[in-house]
Amino acid sequence: MKRSNPLHPFIILFILVFACVADDEYEVPVIDDAQVTITGSEISIISLKQALIQEMQTNGNQVLTIETDLYVTGYVISSDEQGNFFEEIMIQDEPADPNAGLRIKIDSNPLFQSYEIGRKVFVKLSGLTVGIDNGQLTIGLRDGNRIGHLSESRMFDFVARDTIVAVIEALPRLISELNEDMLNTYIRLNDVQFNRDLVLGDRPLTYAGEPGDQFDGERTLESCTENATIILSTSTFADFKSQELAPGKGTIEGIFTYNFFGDEFNIVVNNLSSVQLDSPDRCDPLEVDCGIASNPGNIILFSEFFETMVEGEPINGNGWTNFIESGTETWEAFFDDGANGSLGISARMGAYMSGDDSNIGWLITPEINFDQQENEVLSFKTSNSFADGSNLELLFSPDWDGNPETVVLATWKLLSSAVIVQDDDYFGDWIFSGNIDLSCIEGTGHIAWKYAGSGDPDFDGTYELDEIEISRE
Repeated sequence: MKRSNPLHPFIILFILVFACVADDEYEVPVIDDAQVTITGSEISIISLKQALIQEMQTNGNQVLTIETDLYVTGYVISSDEQGNFFEEIMIQDEPADPNAGLRIKIDSNPLFQSYEIGRKVFVKLSGLTVGIDNGQLTIGLRDGNRIGHLSESRMFDFVARDTIVAVIEALPRLISELNEDMLNTYIRLNDVQFNRDLVLGDRPLTYAGEPGDQFDGERTLESCTENATIILSTSTFADFKSQELAPGKGTIEGIFTYNFFGDEFNIVVNNLSSVQLDSPDRCDPLEVDCGIASNPGNIILFSEFFETMVEGEPINGNGWTNFIESGTETWEAFFDDGANGSLGISARMGAYMSGDDSNIGWLITPEINFDQQENEVLSFKTSNSFADGSNLELLFSPDWDGNPETVVLATWKLLSSAVIVQDDDYFGDWIFSGNIDLSCIEGTGHIAWKYAGSGDPDFDGTYELDEIEISRE
């Protein structure tokens, strides 16, 4: 009787090992796409948030556990396929023109095969807990007074898939129009670009691949249609973290959210196909950069320490032009001997509680003739009171005629060597500008400090200015 030879043990091991290797990086789950039957009463995401706020205000609790048979409906707008999201999905209440969004914490990775972008889902609320986590409306399982993750084994019990996969239409918005009501919705920003310091020059930055990037890379996007910026946040685990930032101007689509600390608006993309910044027509300001001088001059051409100004009154005299481009606020004299102390009497401009959609104020020096001497140097000090998203720039105009009505028509160039206080600088410090070299400027011109903000709490900061000197050797 002829018998077959048994398989060699090595061959058996080889077959077992390679039979376990998936065709792709992830094992594709088997998902039943049959029509889902949902019981209970539907409420909106907005109603869910209002119930949480009521619980906070009435009972002082920071989270709310749902004990009734309720559910919310939403459409998935996030994807972890390229690693920029982790153990969470974001949904909004409509595929287009959404009213609200919700973050769902799920202890599973990846999620994009189960909950792809556009998938309609029903979130069964009974037994879940809602709260504000990292500044965002978030739902999951209760973990003390925090929001924990749903387990992978039960995620379909709580987050049921519908058969519908809708096309998500990004909501077009200006940066200044973004507010907390739009959190966790899919937005589009038009006419934006990365700040020139990030992308121009010999070494453009990457999305999140720099040595200093920990957990997330934060890159400033600026609008070309308004004076506003927002942070693009990218995970250091994203597949595209080491790609260089797009250098042009254009459109970007992503989820509008908060940073990890819940204190600054961010936009987060699912992948780089959402970043269409390919126009070379950037909107960078014109610049004048003569560099930094080693020392100031010993002859003063212009000086202002504001000590003769009247506290609480607009800055005037000494050749100043104090011009309001928009809003109701102006540069004014102030005195403060507290933690945010002034330097005697100082100048300040801010939009706190202004109620204005836009506040832009200019403080402009008298005309200076740069042909009458050489080696001019400018210096000053700035401080801030929670600058937030407001902005202060130092500008030079070679052609302004001195008429306040023509300020916005003149050519203004950024004096880019100046150091101006930033929002993350300690509010009680006064920051020295450096000795700004003006020696490359010819002819006559004016120097201006331009403030831009608004009554919106995210853009209503205050800047302070003092000890201005223009000197020469």
